[in-house]
Amino acid sequence: MPSLPGTYSELKQRLSRDVFGRFPRGVWVISGTQLFASAGFSICLPFLPLYLYQERGLPMTLIGTLLLISGICSSTTQMIGGVLADRFGRRRLILIASVTRLFIYSGLSALIATSAPVWAIMITYISGQAVGMAMRPAITAMITDLSPPDRLTETYGVLRIGQNVGWAAGPALGGYLITFLPYAWLFAVAAFSSVITFVFVFFLLGESFHGTGERIPLSSMFSATRDRLFLAFTGLCLLVFVTMGQMGSTLSVFTVDRISFSTTQYGFLLTANGIMVVLFQYPVARWAGKLQIARGLALGSLLYALGYLSWGGVHNFSWALAAMVVVTAGEIVFTPLTLSVVGHLSPPDYRGRYMGFFGLSQSMSMSLAPLVGGVLLDAFPQGPLFVWGTISMLAFVATAGLLWWGRSPRLITSSNENAQP
Repeated sequence: MPSLPGTYSELKQRLSRDVFGRFPRGVWVISGTQLFASAGFSICLPFLPLYLYQERGLPMTLIGTLLLISGICSSTTQMIGGVLADRFGRRRLILIASVTRLFIYSGLSALIATSAPVWAIMITYISGQAVGMAMRPAITAMITDLSPPDRLTETYGVLRIGQNVGWAAGPALGGYLITFLPYAWLFAVAAFSSVITFVFVFFLLGESFHGTGERIPLSSMFSATRDRLFLAFTGLCLLVFVTMGQMGSTLSVFTVDRISFSTTQYGFLLTANGIMVVLFQYPVARWAGKLQIARGLALGSLLYALGYLSWGGVHNFSWALAAMVVVTAGEIVFTPLTLSVVGHLSPPDYRGRYMGFFGLSQSMSMSLAPLVGGVLLDAFPQGPLFVWGTISMLAFVATAGLLWWGRSPRLITSSNENAQP
């Protein structure tokens, strides 16, 4: 009897050829490391504001301020990490940062377990975030090094699938563990994820850029600011990232404390976000890579704006889930396109510094987000529409700005040259 088309063997071969065969092995290894790193990160981070607010009695404005300080420190180390990635190569920096983060998160777990002073917990947390952000330019620069130029958006989509498999599993597991374990155990899991990252990189990942023999001064971390098109893009993304950053802090307090969802329900919302990214990120990234770049970015920003505006009317879990779907749609369109733009605009020997400076926009705004959200939650305890309407307005402004930015002749030419088949 002849074999039927579409058998398991044929589907497996087609998947290997059409998906796995489109990218070098290093892309898949990096995506695997980010899976475990994101899982460890998302098990503990979304619940830290809840711990500080509910168990240690800190007001949301103060929590937001502390997280902003963390973002400022992380932004600085991220830019330094970009310089180091260009000077010494990508792999060495990732290995050193993974080991350092293991010890920091282990210490943080011990501090929370012993109810140490809040200042000691926050200094340790800020140190862990700073080290983690220092290796981010090396990771994103390595993806650009390895990716075929005409598949850059698609490749970053693959990276985000790895990150969001972890992001989907982490909050659900964290929301479950926190029902019967102390907060400290969540940070112990984050420490273990650093071990897995180190093992993956040490044994499976080769170097993609061996650095330069020339001395690179730290002041060169600002060299990307001479590229005005890139600088304008970074500023507009900052507005979107402030909106995006509400998911990890403001949303946790809003859903659990203000509209009385359980921590498990909040964890499920984040898990739903992660599952959607896993299922739809790759096909959407392939589709978005064919769009005129500014229109794709504006579409993602607009979806973010509409999604977060919807939170102002949430009154039950179904509505909350629908709002999360719209927010996630914006995420899977917007995020891989941003990294693709940075990759296309950056010269190879400046790639780490471009990624580091772009990370400044992302980490600063993601850390500014808890302060913005915390101030709004404290100012409008009974006015959710004022809270989320103000937040979504930032993304509406960015949408218009990105359409204006996309009129640059340099950008149009780059988009045409790198159009995906």
